[in-house]
Amino acid sequence: MLAVSDDATSAAGAAPAPDEPTFDDGDAHPGGMDHRRERIRVETERHRIVGCLTLARDGYRSRVSDVLNAPERDFLTLTEVTVEPLSGGPVELHSYLTLARRHIVFAVAAPED
Repeated sequence: MLAVSDDATSAAGAAPAPDEPTFDDGDAHPGGMDHRRERIRVETERHRIVGCLTLARDGYRSRVSDVLNAPERDFLTLTEVTVEPLSGGPVELHSYLTLARRHIVFAVAAPED
């Protein structure tokens, strides 16, 4: 459902009202849950994929293994992604990519660029 407001200050690009949450590079989210991004390298049978995975800052779902082993999750979403065919070929750059977990052969931490 889409909420529509008659208030001209709520138009796209307008500054948020004082009581509305603001986002700083994806780190703080509504409800006070802090997140962090971890760069990982994932390989499938055909591709090497490097991107950022959003994790909880601490506690539940704060480790890459927590996300990879979550039975309710069939897909991972990565941002700032490079996709390299293992057989050679051009590297693709994507702002985000959703990857089916069942295709992952292995995942490791990737060095920051």
